[in-house]
Amino acid sequence: MKTTIYKFLAILAISGLSLVSCTNLDEEVFSSIPLDKFFQTEQEVLMNAGRAYTKLQRFPEEQRLWSLIQNSSDEMVIPGRDDGLWWEQGRWDELHTHRFNSSNKILRQSWEYVFEGISACNEVIYETEESDINFEGKDRIVSEIKILRALFYYWGIDNWGNVPFTIDFTEKELPEQKDRKFIFDFIEQEILEHVDNLQAQPTTAHYGRVTQGMAYTLLAKLYLNAEEWIGENKYQQAADACDKVIALNAYSIENDYFANFKIHNETSAENIFVIANHSIYTKDRLYWYTLTLNDASRATFGFKGEMWDGFVLEPEFFTKYSENDLRRNSFLFGQQYDMSGNPIFFVSEGDTTWFEYTPTISNYRARKKWEGARCCKYEYQKDLEYYVTDMENDFVLFRYADVIYTKFEALWRLGRAGEMINDPDLQKLRTRAGMQPYQVADITDDELLDEFGREFAWEARRRQDQIRFGDWGNTWWNKPASGPTAKLFPIPQTALSANSKLQQNPGY
Repeated sequence: MKTTIYKFLAILAISGLSLVSCTNLDEEVFSSIPLDKFFQTEQEVLMNAGRAYTKLQRFPEEQRLWSLIQNSSDEMVIPGRDDGLWWEQGRWDELHTHRFNSSNKILRQSWEYVFEGISACNEVIYETEESDINFEGKDRIVSEIKILRALFYYWGIDNWGNVPFTIDFTEKELPEQKDRKFIFDFIEQEILEHVDNLQAQPTTAHYGRVTQGMAYTLLAKLYLNAEEWIGENKYQQAADACDKVIALNAYSIENDYFANFKIHNETSAENIFVIANHSIYTKDRLYWYTLTLNDASRATFGFKGEMWDGFVLEPEFFTKYSENDLRRNSFLFGQQYDMSGNPIFFVSEGDTTWFEYTPTISNYRARKKWEGARCCKYEYQKDLEYYVTDMENDFVLFRYADVIYTKFEALWRLGRAGEMINDPDLQKLRTRAGMQPYQVADITDDELLDEFGREFAWEARRRQDQIRFGDWGNTWWNKPASGPTAKLFPIPQTALSANSKLQQNPGY
């Protein structure tokens, strides 16, 4: 099912193609091929479009956008270890405590991720539109990449607010900074103008590519955050966009929550848009096993190489799960077992120590090696070894559960939660987790925020939810209260230095 995406990745790996970000306008060119000579076939045009998709690959890395979003929320934390590792000049602590710094490496690389993605989309759109070759489906490719570009801009206004804007690859001037409303409207317009060109039903050939389901899900999430981002209530539009996805009749809620995160999760009927991964073609992309686990877990999963033992579940977040909530098994806690089911223990100088991950952490600056629950939401395959064989699972950006809960929240905010409370998919999200279906009386701000956390833990949704529910500035474990300026990250100093047209966000 992933064959098409993997061909994109393989060709890029061999060719060594690189893209220039929209703030780096000077590049020495050693050779060039006219566009009318380079794209001779439909396959060549399609492969070139794959270059934009590969810009998604770095999303779940250690120091990219996923990490920035997660470590500044109450879901994930990277405490200093008692051996001195992982403090790293306090860059993780800056995120956790909302003391955001425009020189923070993780923030800088997240910004670069977004705007290199936009630049890649601009280039592919220009080259595709300029190509003389015509074939059925060419307009679809252009529409796909335009909505992929809209996704990158969505991440831009979500995290930084007012951002530089350009859609012209040939533009030589530094891009102007546009306000959130301008880019919000641009994203909305791009989706509405191009969604009908997209594939309506998921197919093998379109796996990992932008489809109508992806576009309408993005639109629904845009509308859901409109009141926070641009001061306009668009909850009805959010519900309507969700109905567009539902009406496709192309997706369903899996019986098994963890089917969405299996090694071969390309068979999931719930996943709408994923970043395709491969153990060989996408090394150094999805390697959560080494970010979160201690070396002792090699006996559980049959890993090779050392584990880095850094990313752990924030202790207070663990308490949001009831004991019978099956989604709590997204994390390792308690006594650990080897591949044969035997409890793991170590003997030193006659003393036996049982290998247990404790959800609690006694010292934020000196975490002991087995403190903190560890992520196992994505199934781990045997023989993983960083940069030799990395995870095969496709990383999930949008899934049908997000559509159902987005519609439910939108209706609840409109005072109409009762219209959906008996929806079979809504009820299934609860029952498959071992929980009772909701009644209208159960729904409060706190309960919805907690439920979204339980359902979408470590899926890069939490920051948005906390801001929308007014929880972002609150205190949590080893995090003080933060002011309203912390709703946006500062624009990196490197970007400000490169583009004199940019103004820093207030408070930084």
